[in-house]
Amino acid sequence: METPKEIFLKDYKLPDYYFETVYLKFVLGEESTIVSSEIVVVRRVEGSSAPLVLNGEDMKLVSIKVDGKELKADDYLLGPRHLTLVSPPSTKFTLEIVTDICPQKNTSLEGLYKSSGNFCTQCEAEGFRKITYYQDRPDIMAKYRVRIEADKSLYPVLLSNGNLLEEGDLEGGKHYALWEDPFQKPCYLFALVAGPLESRDDTFVTRSGRKVSLRIWTPAKDVPKTAHAMYSLKAAMKWDEDVFGLEYDLDLFNIVAVPDFNMGAMENKSLNIFNSRLVLASPETATDADYASILGVIGHEYFHNWTGNRVTCRDWFQLSLKEGLTVFRDQEFSSDLGSRPVKRIADVSKLRSYQFPQDAGPMAHPVRPHSYIKMDNFYTGKHCFVTLSRVLIHVYIQAYHCGLSFIVSSTLFKILSSRFNTFE
Repeated sequence: METPKEIFLKDYKLPDYYFETVYLKFVLGEESTIVSSEIVVVRRVEGSSAPLVLNGEDMKLVSIKVDGKELKADDYLLGPRHLTLVSPPSTKFTLEIVTDICPQKNTSLEGLYKSSGNFCTQCEAEGFRKITYYQDRPDIMAKYRVRIEADKSLYPVLLSNGNLLEEGDLEGGKHYALWEDPFQKPCYLFALVAGPLESRDDTFVTRSGRKVSLRIWTPAKDVPKTAHAMYSLKAAMKWDEDVFGLEYDLDLFNIVAVPDFNMGAMENKSLNIFNSRLVLASPETATDADYASILGVIGHEYFHNWTGNRVTCRDWFQLSLKEGLTVFRDQEFSSDLGSRPVKRIADVSKLRSYQFPQDAGPMAHPVRPHSYIKMDNFYTGKHCFVTLSRVLIHVYIQAYHCGLSFIVSSTLFKILSSRFNTFE
C-alpha cells in the first residue's frame, strides 16, 4: 500500500491535461457494478510529454483503451492509488476505461455505495476516485453524459446530474436512464441515485419565464414530510433571483433525502442529496428550530448552484471561499425570511458553542491551511465562517476558474459589498 502523502498549497501546479467531455455508463448489479468511462483528453501545453496520472482506489481495472486500441501492459502503470499512462498521444485523444467496483461493500459511504436498498454517491471531496480512474481535482472541469442501467423492480428510479434525455426498458427486466449536464463541472459534483423512491413534485417559473420541474425524492413513507422542504426550495429560488439576480439554469432540480448519508447535505449540480433529518418535518414532531434549520440547509445547497458549482474552487485549499460565500448567502436568506436579529444571535451562539472549542483543541487549523494529508479531515466548522472581505477579494478569481461571465461576477461583488455591514 502507498503511504498517503502530505499535500502542500505551495506545490500547486496547473494540470498537464484537461478533460473536455465525460461519458459514464453504469451497470448496477447485486454483486458488483461495471463502470465504463469515455473521456476526451487534451494537453494543456502542446508538445508536452508529461504522463497522464489518474486517481483511483478500491476498484478492479477491467480494460483501458486509447482511441479504441487496447493498451499493452507496458503502456501504463497501475498502483493502489494511481493509474498512469506513460506516453499518451500528443494530440487530443479518447480514453476508455472499464472498472469493476462493489458498492455493497463500500462502508466508507464515499464514492458509489449501496445502503438501505439505494445506490447513492458522495464524491466531495475525493470520492470520485472510488468510482473510476480520473483526475480527481476541482480544476478539472468537464461536461458529463451518464447512462444508468439497473433492475427495474429493485431500482425504479434512476437519477444523475442535469436534464433527463431519455429512458426506457431493456431485456431481462432492466431499464435505463440517460442524463446530460450541459455545464462543465468538477467530478466532486457528480451524483447518482438509484432505488425504490417516490417524489413530491412541483414547478417553479423563473423570472425569464422558464418552467423548472422540482422533485423531492424519499422512501414512500416520508413523502408527506417534505412539504416544508419544497416550500424552502421555491423560496430559495425566488430569493436568489430577487436579491442576487441569479436564475436557475436547468430544466429540472432534484433533491434526494435518504437515511444513510454521512455528509449531512451535498450540493451536486441539480441533484442535491441530503440526510433525511435535514429535509423531513411534520407539525407533530418538528420544532420551530427544525423548520428554520431545513429552510437554511435547503437554501444553502441550492445557492451552491452558482457559488460553488458554476463558480468553483481551483484546489481544496480554497474550500473556505465557496463555503464562506454560500454560508453568507444562506444567512442572508434566513434573515430576510425570518428575523435578522434572531438569526444573528443563533449564528454567534453556534460560533461560541462549536467553533471556539474547536479552535482551542487538537482540530484547530487556519481558515486556509498550508497542507493536508486527508482532505475530509478539513470539513470542520471553520471553513464556513470565513470573513466576507476574503470572499470579496477572491470572487473574481473563482468566476474565472469556471468561466462565469464578468457581468454575473460583477453583480455578485456589488451585492456582497452592499451587504458587508451584516458581518461587522
